[in-house]
Amino acid sequence: MKLHLLDRSTLNDNTFSIKKNCYPYFLKLWHHHPDLELVVINKSTGTCFVGDAIEKFEKNDIVLIGADLPHMWLNDDVYFRKDSKLLAEAVAIHFKKDFLGKQFFEISEMKNIQELFLRSQNGIKFINVDPNIINDIENLLVLNGFEKMISFLSILNKLAKHKAYKLLASDGFLNTFNKSENKVLDKVYEYIFKNFTKPITLNEIASVANMNPSAFSRFFKRVNRKLFSKYLNEIRIGYACKLLMEQNNNIASICYESGFNNLSNFNRQFKLITKMSPKAYIKQHQNKND
Repeated sequence: MKLHLLDRSTLNDNTFSIKKNCYPYFLKLWHHHPDLELVVINKSTGTCFVGDAIEKFEKNDIVLIGADLPHMWLNDDVYFRKDSKLLAEAVAIHFKKDFLGKQFFEISEMKNIQELFLRSQNGIKFINVDPNIINDIENLLVLNGFEKMISFLSILNKLAKHKAYKLLASDGFLNTFNKSENKVLDKVYEYIFKNFTKPITLNEIASVANMNPSAFSRFFKRVNRKLFSKYLNEIRIGYACKLLMEQNNNIASICYESGFNNLSNFNRQFKLITKMSPKAYIKQHQNKND
């Protein structure tokens, strides 16, 4: 899962771009770009990878991804079947944080939006968004000129004031990703996201970084402020949470599908990271849906 830089230089001639994408499934590409990306999922389900976060996505989800934050939209397996008639549809808006000039969002009236852009560095998943905001984003596709710009600013302002949201990528990931001058960490993260559902030994991941195991352990703990084993378990539990929301009656199979080799360790790590058992997590999710 190589990290790709996508060139969206056509934005140089536009303040922002908006496009409705409709495919059998979203492009399975771990990538980043210098533009912010606001995405509304119209159809489909799957897993969104944003930095070191793993999130379930579904219809009507709204996510704002900051500049150069690695991400990938991965549809559920059913979308990749040869006989599938499902569609993955989303509206995506790309723009630079200074798309109206370098000082425009520094004025006091734009403070809320400026703070929104700062939070977007981690990636933001908005929760329980007013359907009218989704309609406003859809309407941008048919607007032009001044009306289109004013409407987009209004949407950003509403999202900036929206109180229910979740920050995605950890600060630790941002710090290490931004500081990885020799791309060693890029290679490590790519390998983890590609293989976290399989056993990954310390020797194996150290070889990816071209280090001996002891040196890699010290290096990883210094830049991430946690052991590699803890980081890997957090990724696996994040994925397990996504699966539990989809297949909440089969904890044992989810344990192995998430990369754990026994149920007792899975339960222990799940409780350590989420502060609750898998069954309690399922119950909490069901209560929220109800």
